[in-house]
Amino acid sequence: MSWGAILRLCLVNAAIGGMTALPVNLFNRLMTVELALPAILPGLLVALHYAVQLSRPVWGHRSDAMVARTPVILVGLGVLALGVWLAAWGIALADGSMAAALAVWTVAYLAIGLGVGAAGTSFLALLATAVPDARRPAAATLAWLTLIAGAIAASIGTGVLLEPYDPSRLLWVVAAVVCAAWLLALLAVAGMERADPAPRPEAPRLRAALAATWADPAARRFTGFVFLSILAFYLSELIYEPFAGHVHGLSPSDSTKMSGAKDGAALLGMIGAGVLATFGVGTLRLWAVVGCLVSAAALIALGAALPLMPSTVALGIGNGLFVVGAIGSMMRLASARAGAAGTRMGVFGAAQAVAAGLAGLIATGTLDLARAALPDGTAYALLFGLEAALFALAALVALRVLRAPTPHAVPGE
Repeated sequence: MSWGAILRLCLVNAAIGGMTALPVNLFNRLMTVELALPAILPGLLVALHYAVQLSRPVWGHRSDAMVARTPVILVGLGVLALGVWLAAWGIALADGSMAAALAVWTVAYLAIGLGVGAAGTSFLALLATAVPDARRPAAATLAWLTLIAGAIAASIGTGVLLEPYDPSRLLWVVAAVVCAAWLLALLAVAGMERADPAPRPEAPRLRAALAATWADPAARRFTGFVFLSILAFYLSELIYEPFAGHVHGLSPSDSTKMSGAKDGAALLGMIGAGVLATFGVGTLRLWAVVGCLVSAAALIALGAALPLMPSTVALGIGNGLFVVGAIGSMMRLASARAGAAGTRMGVFGAAQAVAAGLAGLIATGTLDLARAALPDGTAYALLFGLEAALFALAALVALRVLRAPTPHAVPGE
């Protein structure tokens, strides 16, 4: 697959990022501010969409069994688009009937989880099988960059079109955004799988495919690494901005800028690791380990109340290095067994979804308990210390798990 084809295929991830950014960011704000609902409500809805992504192995196996993965991608994105629009409709309904809004939101976030699981798993499986090993670090970087770019574009575009805000206007704007994202994905996958005309081996039944994946020690250990590292990665997502306000006294505007600085540093880390690994400077394993250790050191610095900006930038860079190493390794391991890339990617994705959902609940629940008994600085330091310990443990696990395949290695032996 050429670089142009890889970039075009990664536009699928831009579509996924653009659509999922709305419920996580915009709808969360509308529920808690404009509708004055408890913050736990959107938190539970987001957790529901992560829980539904336990279905990722099913969708991955389905894409393995089909002649092409692109139909699963497009159908999944269609379900995701419908779910995002239904969530917006629920916001419009909330003023008249909260019971109706809750029912619509439940269906909407179920659909969002199903759509992300089907489209995201099949996209990563297609990328893993189509991209040669030497280009996987750069492909992993492009996949993550386009995901973030899609989220940024959708958020900015929706914000511009939504001014002035009105619930009925929200429905039209969201409909336009999700339709544009789906059409972008259609252009991205059109004719893409013709590049690999070799017939796929007949896929086993789902239970047998899952058993074969779990029987492979490398896949089993990597699943544990994904769960541990993603738990560490997401643990600070919901507490960083409150930390900047409670401990450093930053305003909402300033804390948002600090989050932007962290995301920008993460992009630099991703680009750096992807480019260096592509040109043979370091390996996926090395950058994953370095990313975990840099992230752990930055979290310790945050907990120790060292200057906020340098610690934040270091955390972002460490996160970016880790992401490239982890996703590139995931692609490599998923494609190690012919005809099973989708199932393997689904298992890894399910572990990621569970970890991400648990991280938010653990972080916010622990923070509430800690702040009730300890000063704010100590409470946050406790959480950052826990996250640093998880990242350090993930680095140790990565040293064992993320090994480059040998020419004669047989999965399962």
